Amino acid sequence: MNYLYLIVPVIIVLFAGIRIVRPTHRGLIERLGKYKKLADPGFHWIIPIVDRIFMVNITEQMVDAEPQEIITNDNLNASVDAQVYFRVKADEESIKGSTYDVDNYQWQIVNLARTTLRNIIGTLT
Repeated sequence: MNYLYLIVPVIIVLFAGIRIVRPTHRGLIERLGKYKKLADPGFHWIIPIVDRIFMVNITEQMVDAEPQEIITNDNLNASVDAQVYFRVKADEESIKGSTYDVDNYQWQIVNLARTTLRNIIGTLT
């Protein structure tokens, strides 16, 4: 009966550390705030409280870039709406870059696409 007090918390900790990474995602495992390794699809066990896992979607995503008014080269106003398609590459460097190198990669991709669209349409007549 005394062993029950030891076995139950150990079992709870073992189950609390189970993480499943889906084939459409990759995971970044951090130990005490420092990058440890890339988690490929499948079963992973992390140490609860010490380790954290961040999931990154590697499938193609579509984001609406919201309509915007653009002035063309001949000073006419044009309303342009766009959709942006993107995906994070499945290699370790790209996944780390999407999490650690930028604050919000999805928002930054959309803003870059909007700026590029304004520049291109601004040169047209």
